[in-house]
Amino acid sequence: MSQASAASQPAELQAGETVLMIDSRQRRYLVTLRESGEFHTHAGVVQHDAIINSLEGSKFRTGSGARFVAVRPTLADHVLKMPRGAQVIYPKDLGAILMLADVRAGMEVFETGVGSGALSATLLRTGASVTGYELREDFANRALSNVEAIAGPGALERYDVQLRDAYDAVEGPRNSAQPGSAAGLGCFYDRAVLDIPEPWRVAVHLPGRLRRGGIVVAYNPSVTQVQQLRRTLSDGPWALIETIEVLHRSWHVEGASVRPDHRMIAHTGFLTHARLIEA
Repeated sequence: MSQASAASQPAELQAGETVLMIDSRQRRYLVTLRESGEFHTHAGVVQHDAIINSLEGSKFRTGSGARFVAVRPTLADHVLKMPRGAQVIYPKDLGAILMLADVRAGMEVFETGVGSGALSATLLRTGASVTGYELREDFANRALSNVEAIAGPGALERYDVQLRDAYDAVEGPRNSAQPGSAAGLGCFYDRAVLDIPEPWRVAVHLPGRLRRGGIVVAYNPSVTQVQQLRRTLSDGPWALIETIEVLHRSWHVEGASVRPDHRMIAHTGFLTHARLIEA
């Protein structure tokens, strides 16, 4: 079963779909349900047949009495638990990228490099079409597999992964339906999202490939990368240039005890965004 939208999903959990099993200590496990399958942990076994056709949020016990709750995973759950080759962008940054890039259904988005596909899946779930450049074939294949698992097989129709080096050149979307344009020629992206060590080498190719008013967002862990990117953007046809970072701090709330948690997800990367004002 594909990961369809929540509105189109049946109330009952189905064979073939992925569920999130959560134990009493809030540990999380992604499980793909199979008829006659078994979910094994150190605390015992839960039969897949017991989960299949149950309502989301149902509780199950192993033979040793350990309790699990079964729910459908969120996008964040998929991102943190999915198979990966490259380091994934954290959910806190994925959400910010969507807002900064203002990605919407029907848009053409350029992405490089695709890594494990977490960012691609996030973009595709908005209804946008994504053209991704990736140097490594194993990463490209893993991204395709993860996107299918997270966003469903239908998303692959809007996902074009090419084994190419974005430092050399950027071509327009080859499946673009823009009128009067041959594939890759005279076609424009609406947005560009760069998760690559030297994004300034890609930014110089974007004028002429990104429509006027289009947005570029780059994710980089190092401030020295940001400095070089900002210099390149400032010397080019870009405006509204800004760099931010997102910090995620949870709180302990139990009765009268209210305080910030001792640990937080602090710096993971800088997000630099800008708008193209002339091509």
